[in-house]
Amino acid sequence: MRERYLIVMDLYHLPLSAPCQSIRLLAKALGLHLNLKEIDLLNGEHLKPDFLKINPQHTIPTLVDNDFVLWESRAILTYLCEKYGKNDGLYPKDPKKRALVNQRLYFDMGTLYQRFSQAFYPVMMEGKELNPDSVAKLDEALEFLETFLDKTSFAAGDKLTVADLSLLASITTIDVAGKHDLSKYANIQRWYAQLKESVAGHEEICVEGANKFRETFSGRTN
Repeated sequence: MRERYLIVMDLYHLPLSAPCQSIRLLAKALGLHLNLKEIDLLNGEHLKPDFLKINPQHTIPTLVDNDFVLWESRAILTYLCEKYGKNDGLYPKDPKKRALVNQRLYFDMGTLYQRFSQAFYPVMMEGKELNPDSVAKLDEALEFLETFLDKTSFAAGDKLTVADLSLLASITTIDVAGKHDLSKYANIQRWYAQLKESVAGHEEICVEGANKFRETFSGRTN
């Protein structure tokens, strides 16, 4: 276990980014130290030549593990579990259990967080009016998650997995930064309350990050 703390990787990130936050949550869970390198997207730091050499797609989070570079948060989550996890608890090896975790990760990326960004980014970053159709799409995604959690205690089964960490960062951003009402989703509320208490680093990583997100763009909101 002591060796695990000697592993140091660079993480290019932005504190207000939910996908970046999920990597930091997992690092805490696995006992990994991340050398955090903040990239200021608003000032175009992701387009500077030095960063483009690392990641030509110029996205964050980007992980540098010695000579291995990886971006896309859900890919980073599964990589860290497979390489550094002391067991398969957070990313099960059983094909069916792993497939369900992967599905939830893809759901977070392609449905839940995507719909949050489509609904709230134009409002928060461009000062536009909230589009009711986009909000309805976000609510539909939340209903999907509500249904998933009707059958199991956690997002992909009866134990915490990386899918929960990814979704927790997204839900915190939706709740804290977007101020979106989650009160009608009883299962999400139960799951959210449990993870807020049990996931190490949630307050300082996700809540503070989401507040920073809101504060950064508060002058542009309605």
